[in-house]
Amino acid sequence: MKFQRVRLENFKCYDDADLRLSPGVTVIHGLNGSGKSSLLEGCFFALYGARAIDETLGDVVTLSADDCTVDLWFTHAGEEYHLTRRVRTTGERATTAKCVLETPTGTFEGARDVRARITELLRMDSEAFVNCAYVRQGEVNKLINATASDRQDMLDDLLQLGKLETYRERASDARVGVGRVRDDKQGALSQLDEQIAEKEAEDLHERLNGLETELNEVQSDIERIEDQQSTAEQTRDQAESVLDEYEEKQTELAELTEEIDSLEATITEAETEREQLKDKLSGRKSDRESLRADLDEQVAATELDSAGREAATARIDELDERGEELRSRIESQKVEAQKHSGEAESLTEQAEDLASRAETKRETAAELETELAETRETVAERREKLSEIDDEIEAVEATFEGAEIDRDGVDAHRESVATELAETRQRVTELETRLENERASLAEAEALLEEGKCPECGQDVTGSPHVESIEDDRERIADLEADLADARETVERLEDDLEAAEELAEAADRLARLRDNRSTVVQLIEEKESGLDDDEERVDELRTDADELEAEADAKREAAEAARERAAECRSVIGECNQEHQAVKESIAQLEAVLELLDGIETCEDDIEQLRSRRSQLAEVNDERRERLAEKRERKQELAEAVDESRVAEARSEKERAEAYVEKAEAKLAELRERRDDLQSAIGGVRSELDELESLRERRASLAGTLDRLEQLYDEAEQLQEMYGTLRAQLRQRNVETLERMLNETFELVYQNDSYSHIELDGEYELTVYQKDGDPLEPEQLSGGERALFNLSLRCAIYRLLAEGIEGSAPMPPLILDEPTVFLDSGHVTRLLDLIEYMRDEVGVEQILVVSHDDELVGAADDLVRVEKDATTNRSRVERVEATVAELV
Repeated sequence: MKFQRVRLENFKCYDDADLRLSPGVTVIHGLNGSGKSSLLEGCFFALYGARAIDETLGDVVTLSADDCTVDLWFTHAGEEYHLTRRVRTTGERATTAKCVLETPTGTFEGARDVRARITELLRMDSEAFVNCAYVRQGEVNKLINATASDRQDMLDDLLQLGKLETYRERASDARVGVGRVRDDKQGALSQLDEQIAEKEAEDLHERLNGLETELNEVQSDIERIEDQQSTAEQTRDQAESVLDEYEEKQTELAELTEEIDSLEATITEAETEREQLKDKLSGRKSDRESLRADLDEQVAATELDSAGREAATARIDELDERGEELRSRIESQKVEAQKHSGEAESLTEQAEDLASRAETKRETAAELETELAETRETVAERREKLSEIDDEIEAVEATFEGAEIDRDGVDAHRESVATELAETRQRVTELETRLENERASLAEAEALLEEGKCPECGQDVTGSPHVESIEDDRERIADLEADLADARETVERLEDDLEAAEELAEAADRLARLRDNRSTVVQLIEEKESGLDDDEERVDELRTDADELEAEADAKREAAEAARERAAECRSVIGECNQEHQAVKESIAQLEAVLELLDGIETCEDDIEQLRSRRSQLAEVNDERRERLAEKRERKQELAEAVDESRVAEARSEKERAEAYVEKAEAKLAELRERRDDLQSAIGGVRSELDELESLRERRASLAGTLDRLEQLYDEAEQLQEMYGTLRAQLRQRNVETLERMLNETFELVYQNDSYSHIELDGEYELTVYQKDGDPLEPEQLSGGERALFNLSLRCAIYRLLAEGIEGSAPMPPLILDEPTVFLDSGHVTRLLDLIEYMRDEVGVEQILVVSHDDELVGAADDLVRVEKDATTNRSRVERVEATVAELV
């Protein structure tokens, strides 16, 4: 698997970033906090979504943004893939708004399906990814700091051994479950045998024959009594028919009586209501006359000639139009007044601004005048300083007038005198040493001579040929003393010459400094004088501008006052219009009162008409009710004459006899039916027990077969459990041996010294480092840099094992190292470079991504990516550096 391109939009510190990644070693370089790690976190987030981040979904969205999008293009097993994730924060919490994986075989949508497909492709979930291929910042020691159990779980999952353990546990669970079911079935089989024996001892067939015979006898008695009961019921029904007809006529008589009473009461109520309506009619006529009197008074108070509705409405329309004209004029005058007031305020503000600007210009002119005076004083002071420098230069140059050398030869002369002085002092030292030696030899010779011995050979002085050499020694000492005195005189002379030469050198240096100072002062004087005329012109311009601004401000003030006067005139017009508008409103109110009185009169007339109509309707309805009352009285008389009392008494007697027999028959039938039901229930129970016996026999046969199959299945599950456990142990041991070998090869490459001999990894994934003397060490006892290299070696060894173990079916993802130099010193960084080159060149890792702020890692890059953060916007920017490694270094 190789990353080809990643594009981030509003992801963490990136507004918009688009980066293409190539095979080989890519170093993502930048200062701490520039956003390097966020770039690879975007790739990891694209693959696994929320599982790839420690924070919430909302934390990946750039501040002030509503959503973020991450696109990742990658190749896998020779095929190209494109993955898009978009997170939206427009709500109480962030959600995945889009998650799409485009593959050669189809498209997967939804965070869960995409994550499952990525896990299937890479054969690792997000946790396995960071344990194998992605060494995140701050987690470089994660594997060696983990417990042996946790490390075992991590590595077993990475090496696909966790599935074997899962299968073994499933087989164990299946064996236990089958055993439990088998035991349950064995107990159920014993219970079935006991139930079958109990049923067979009850002689169910004989009981069934006796119950069926008794049931036939009971059923014959029931049928006979039911026939007799049917005859009695027919007699009862005929009597009830006669009685029902009698009851219907009596009911109709009662209803007619009630209806007659109701009609008489209704007629009386209607007549009463007619009298009440007559009184109301009189009252409404009185109200109408009163309203007409009020109307005459109200019309007299208006300008109307008569109390007509059309005239009042027309006058109201005229007044409404006048009111509208007045309101329009008021609004117009208000706008004009506001306009003039605003114009006055604006002009006043402009006048104040112009006056302020004039004052500012006068102040600036005053400040410039002050600066001009100060500048002239500074120029005068610097001219005095220039004169002093010229005098001092003349004095220093005078020191060279009597000298044997010029200014340019001072340094060479001083060096020559210093060299000659040093040589002469060396000469003095040599002469002093020789003189001291000669004097010591002379003293020793004179001592021997006083003892009567030869000063050279130590023999008796009589006849010795060497006694005369003492005089030569004395002469040689005298010559040395003379030479030493001359040399010392020469040293004193040369010291005076060196002092004079140094004074000349100091004078030359001082002269050079003075001339430099003079040049600087001249330049400053010229600069100051060059701007004096411009500043004077600027002062005059500022004062002229100030006068013009002040004049313009006065004009603005006069215009503002005129605008205020116009606004006052508009407000006066508004007052007059308001007074007239109030009078119009009062006239309209009077006219509306006229209309209201007209409406009241019309209402009274409508009410009078309605009351008259109601009285007429009530009279007509009462006439109809009196006709219906006469008809009902005739029908009541007919019914009273049609009733036969003797026939009714005979029907009652027959009904009582029939009901008595039916009651007795019902009691007997109930008793017989209850016995029949008991017998049928008993027969059903016996038959049910017979069916149950047959069912028990069938269940026993089936259960016996199931028990045989469960015994066989239990044995198979036990064998499968043992097979998975054995296979897992064998594969783990093989992987442990291979991983231990690869780990030692990698660690030996990056840590070449005489301290450690090898690393041991046992079957439980316990790690031990052995020193050269054979003493074991826990990985935690290594130094910080050694632990980091140890962990990187372990990560790379695991990566090698996975790559070699499943090559071809599931190519490995890129090897990602995020700030791997955090715990490394300069020497260890060099070894890390060796490890990266080894993984690229020897192991053949196609793509390695390294995030680091360390400049040393730039040398290992096939491609270099720079990440920078804008201090103003706090946003990161990524750029691919197009340059050779040699040029970068």
